[in-house]
Amino acid sequence: LAATERATHLINSLLAFSRKQVLDPRPAGLNAIVQGIEKILRRVISEDVELRTLLAENDPMVRVDSSQIDQVLINLAANARDAMPGGGVLTISTGESPPPADLLPDAGPPPSGRYALLTVSDTGVGMESRIRDRIFDPFFTTKEVGKGTGLGLAAVHGIVSQHNGYISVESEAGKGTAFHIWLPLIGGGSRQTEAGGYDVSAYRGTETVLVVEDDHVLRLLNRTVLEKAGYRVIEAANGEEAVTQFSLHRDEIMLVIMDLVMPRMNGRKAYAEISKIRPGVKAIFISGYATDVIMEKGISTEGFRFIQKPVKPREYLKEVRAELDGR
Repeated sequence: LAATERATHLINSLLAFSRKQVLDPRPAGLNAIVQGIEKILRRVISEDVELRTLLAENDPMVRVDSSQIDQVLINLAANARDAMPGGGVLTISTGESPPPADLLPDAGPPPSGRYALLTVSDTGVGMESRIRDRIFDPFFTTKEVGKGTGLGLAAVHGIVSQHNGYISVESEAGKGTAFHIWLPLIGGGSRQTEAGGYDVSAYRGTETVLVVEDDHVLRLLNRTVLEKAGYRVIEAANGEEAVTQFSLHRDEIMLVIMDLVMPRMNGRKAYAEISKIRPGVKAIFISGYATDVIMEKGISTEGFRFIQKPVKPREYLKEVRAELDGR
């Protein structure tokens, strides 16, 4: 079952690389997106890495799936963290600039209009040209066996391409790395929608939610979506940790959002233990595979709200609000 979960993650990453994921693009300010995920990025990087943001005076307006751009920033921040084991500086900047000619399509007229520029740079170890030239290839990785799939930067490339954008990397060994992302600008000045690109006005809240997810990036994305909508989030990386966190915050947590398949203790068993601490606590189960597969493996979600991964932020928040309101 764990292999199925990993396979689902790989498939979603490959879909992103091949530009086949379904997007929910909405107008958003690029500055607002960066500011909205800044706290999350500080959790991604280590304590000895300084995060700096250099944001354009006028917020560049783009039409994007905000949750996907969040994923891009989280992946690039994690990549920068790994490149600075001894500490350093991670800088995220926004502005307006046309893409260089060598990135434009060989066939047909070059894209017209103006572009926003998002740059993520670090002061890390950098890359030799042989690595830099393959950095966006699926399954190419410099990490140890078992430490990564090599799909993180490939997925970043796919997400940017699906937004009709461009991405390039500048890097030399010992001189750090800079990723440059160009996204088409749209009109409308500095106007922006709530939560950096998706309207959540009907589904906001202030309750405390326990998010239980063993995938680090997915856990951060869940937290980002919830915090942007006003919720307070407590995290757990597995079932045992979920029980511990609930025990510590039993009077605060109003809802548990639990992945079903996790190491040490699955979501259903963890909920059973949590129920011993406070019976009747509200819960939503979430998973990357269908309910019939879950049932075949002997894990029941009967009587509980269930969310299928992947899910759009707005639909996710709609389910959260409905569960909290008892609808």
